Amino acid sequence: MSNMPLGFSDEEEDDFQQAKYLTFLIQNKYYAFPIAAVKEIIEVQDITAVPEVPSYCKGIINLRGAIIPIVDVRLRFKMPEAEYTERTCIVVVTIGELLIGFVVDTVDEVIDIENENIAPPPAIKSDKSSKYITGVGKVNGKIVMLLDANKMLNEEDIESMASAC
Repeated sequence: MSNMPLGFSDEEEDDFQQAKYLTFLIQNKYYAFPIAAVKEIIEVQDITAVPEVPSYCKGIINLRGAIIPIVDVRLRFKMPEAEYTERTCIVVVTIGELLIGFVVDTVDEVIDIENENIAPPPAIKSDKSSKYITGVGKVNGKIVMLLDANKMLNEEDIESMASAC
């Protein structure tokens, strides 16, 4: 996926992408995945339930022949479930060899966040979502929780999803 102007080396392209994040909202709060991990954004479609997976794993979808497990980010963060609307999206990210779809309330934008505008994650023991947060970005007056897609699921979750596919 190279949208870089000519003349950038692969290393410069990696640096360029590391500062870019796809922001989205969950309960009116901003979160983001590094754009390098994002494969695509799709509208919510029919999700087929899969037995014996964690409650936040909504099931699977067929995306152009690929079976993709779907995780509801609200449920993963132990937030109340919300009805899906026309603004609800699935952000498909790459975790290892697996594509996983994360249901978000709405996608916001792709933004640049420079390292000097990223603070370490908060040290809040009671906040379950904090283990997924790699940092807190400050951009245009917004606070954006930067997420590590790899930490959104544990090994057991990934294995059960991979076997469902």
